[in-house]
Amino acid sequence: MEEQVQIQMEQLQMPTAAAAGIGIGAIIIWLVMYVFFAFCLAHMATKLGRPFGKSFVMALIPIVNVFWFFGLAGKPWWFGLLALFVPIANIVVWILGFMSIAEKRGYPNWYGIMLIIPLVGIVFFFILVFGKGGKLAPATA
Repeated sequence: MEEQVQIQMEQLQMPTAAAAGIGIGAIIIWLVMYVFFAFCLAHMATKLGRPFGKSFVMALIPIVNVFWFFGLAGKPWWFGLLALFVPIANIVVWILGFMSIAEKRGYPNWYGIMLIIPLVGIVFFFILVFGKGGKLAPATA
């Protein structure tokens, strides 16, 4: 009887260890993605004239980063509340925020709308973050 219990315990340990490894791996991947997108928001802020250090700290803090984003877009603070708490309206508010960011970066505002299309949205997000600025960008002396 005791041998059967021992065998069952050994059989249980492998799936438990695998599940723990998968869970830890998922947490690490999530953290890397979170820091990367915080970096992207901070880099976007530098392209809009904000210092990188403060922008990166603001982008790392949950909830604050939403209000920071809408501040960069030139939208009022209540856009952040809509984005956080109102279903369906939050999609519209995020699109309006990205449309404003696109215009400030010198791109057509429809770049913000393109972010809702899967895969294409990733490309346009990286264009908004790492692009040099569109033809509509104001001339700098």
